[in-house]
Amino acid sequence: MSFTIVEEAMPRLNRSELAVPGSNLKFVEKAPASTADVVFFDLEDSVAIDQKDQARRNVIAALNDLDFSGKIVSIRINGLDTPFMYRDVVEVVEQAGYKLDLIMIPKVGTAADVYALDMLVTQIETAKGIRKRIGFELLIETALGMQNIHAIAGASRRNEAMLLGTADFAASTKARTTRIGGANPDYGMLTDPAVDGSRVFHWGDMWHYALARMVVAARANGLRPVDGPFGDFKDEQGYLAAAKRAVSLGCEGKMVIHPSQAQARRILEAMAVAEKAGAGAVSLDGKMIDIASIRQAQVVVKKADMIVTRKG
Repeated sequence: MSFTIVEEAMPRLNRSELAVPGSNLKFVEKAPASTADVVFFDLEDSVAIDQKDQARRNVIAALNDLDFSGKIVSIRINGLDTPFMYRDVVEVVEQAGYKLDLIMIPKVGTAADVYALDMLVTQIETAKGIRKRIGFELLIETALGMQNIHAIAGASRRNEAMLLGTADFAASTKARTTRIGGANPDYGMLTDPAVDGSRVFHWGDMWHYALARMVVAARANGLRPVDGPFGDFKDEQGYLAAAKRAVSLGCEGKMVIHPSQAQARRILEAMAVAEKAGAGAVSLDGKMIDIASIRQAQVVVKKADMIVTRKG
């Protein structure tokens, strides 16, 4: 064993982590009754731009008025590159920080991103006399974040968990898929011809490297690794298989949200309708899609359009 001792983050039960759109009062009010270990109120991808302020107010009211006994409560703030993040942190922590366990930081790209949030949260806790230290969940969703994952994992003593966001990660790496987690029928290997000339195509796990790398970075820094969502919520067997695979690699749990793997152009059309209606997420063919889904779809459609243009 190394002489260096890994200090474990605060132990918390983190088997399932349920996303609750802050703009949806019905879902917000039902959150305390959820069976998930962790409930995170989403102020980011599932909330439309013009609903950001109201979503924040909804979450503050829920934290102050509802009983979350026995649950870990987190909020997913907007990205550091948006004009919404600072208000998410300041307003929620100032007005309901004593009820908050964790803050989920989306699209973490560098250790400096974590440092910036640490500084801001520390100042608010000190000013408001909040004695319970709020922890951080780090959402790895970009190529930059994956490149800097080890530095990110060790960037703050507030760090508790690290999660893989496959949808935005796929968009960031320009992966050719519109599926969120799970298998990709195009990702596999074809065997050499057998004696009779037959060949077999074996599906692979396109998320294996990213997930395994995240687990190593998390464990080496005492954090809880948590797998990302599985898009097709109607496929219970697929979800269970993905969850077992994540646990086998060392994950402690899995995010529970339901964006879909719908066909790319239809995703863009459905999201355009949703934006006009003021919604950040919408159902398509009985499955939910959100802003992360649209980013994936945009990558696929853009590449397809480039091919069509070249052929033309």
